[in-house]
Amino acid sequence: MPSAYETSAGTGPAEHRILNPATEEVIATVPATTPDQVDAAVARAAKAQAQWAALAPGDRARLLRRFAAAVDTHLEELAQLEVREAGHPVGNARWEAGNARDLLEYAAGGIERLTGAQIPVAGGLNLTLHEPLGVVAVIAPWNFPMPIAAWGTAPALAAGNAVLLKPAETTPLTALRLAELGLAAGLPEGLFQVLPGAGPVAGNALVEHPGVAKVVFTGSTGVGKQIMAKCADGVKRVTLELGGKSPNIVFADADVEKAAAAAPGSFLDNTGQDCCARSRILVQASVYDRFLELLEPAVKAVTVGDPADPATGMGPLISAAQRDRVRSYVPDGAPVAIRGEAPEGKGFWYPATVLEGRPEDRAATEEIFGPVAVVLPFEDEAEAVRLANATDYGLSGSIWTRDVGRALRVSGAVAAGNLSVNSHSSVRYWTPFGGYKQSGLGRELGPGALAAFTETKNVFISTEEQ
Repeated sequence: MPSAYETSAGTGPAEHRILNPATEEVIATVPATTPDQVDAAVARAAKAQAQWAALAPGDRARLLRRFAAAVDTHLEELAQLEVREAGHPVGNARWEAGNARDLLEYAAGGIERLTGAQIPVAGGLNLTLHEPLGVVAVIAPWNFPMPIAAWGTAPALAAGNAVLLKPAETTPLTALRLAELGLAAGLPEGLFQVLPGAGPVAGNALVEHPGVAKVVFTGSTGVGKQIMAKCADGVKRVTLELGGKSPNIVFADADVEKAAAAAPGSFLDNTGQDCCARSRILVQASVYDRFLELLEPAVKAVTVGDPADPATGMGPLISAAQRDRVRSYVPDGAPVAIRGEAPEGKGFWYPATVLEGRPEDRAATEEIFGPVAVVLPFEDEAEAVRLANATDYGLSGSIWTRDVGRALRVSGAVAAGNLSVNSHSSVRYWTPFGGYKQSGLGRELGPGALAAFTETKNVFISTEEQ
């Protein structure tokens, strides 16, 4: 069984064959970047960055807005590429392309507002300046190829940096097209380059390169730890958005019907391949049976099938390897409470699955990254918080209650970077995003996004007579 990409190495450079996860057909062949090519790319980026940083802020903003306009013009093309290479339902893919456009627009608006401070001091004037870091490496994942690439790329460019984007091996096509659109929109040649290839080769070369000032990585916690360790050697800046095992906490005083209706989207969106997936559903014991009764038809109502069909709500997993990983959490005899349907035949399909389990079960403690959730009962608020925090992760979570005081108490007690009350919405490009504990380091998006790609320089000017 092939994975979602295959590597072929003959007498020439290695190549990746990109597969459509819904059909297992080869849709493209992409050369794999070598360490020597990374070195050359860094040199080109450094040259372009100096030119870019010297532009007036308003000129940089206009060019990024032209880039956003180019993305908007090619929105459907980008979405269809995402359908084919990632297996995302076309409605999701259109949102993702639009999110990349919106990130560029939002970042462009921050360029002329990236202001420093004037701090009162004795004997003179004290100023702070935000200066670009230089060359930034963005290593993007396969689960949301376009949006997460834009999360790092857009603010880094806006702050005056050059960007080298390393997409996941399985999903390089939208990234390559974005780079073409940026160049056509007028970005300096070499400023925004896409370097497809293997993580241990191209990714590692970027992380270790002395000419790269910062690494932005989204992916597994294990790989994130390795990147952080390598960046430490050069005291290189790093932002990490890693794994999650987010809770969906449903209290008895909530609108249980609404909570049950919304729950499938919280762990089935993107076929569960989402670090924010609410794959631990914690339900107060007094409404536990009622919640499960309502959840079953909601799960089974999700249409699984051809990603190109607008009616599809859930597509395939990214690869055979990922499907095997998901299956390992639902062995024979597993306590399956709800099981949906999935197509048979070609494609990396897996049905929506809800398990009843115990807090110590592997499916309740590890990130599955597939359409599987575990439902667990709790007695009171204290136990709900304890169960919610019984994980090494702390990325996201939801709280369902009509009690405003409880919503505030539990929000303060749950150790996670992004919480929603009576909602499962975790990400907006104009609000900060990031995790606690082993879910990551630093914050992306929001008003502080550009500043995260700058050095703060302090300048004191004496006003004493010379």
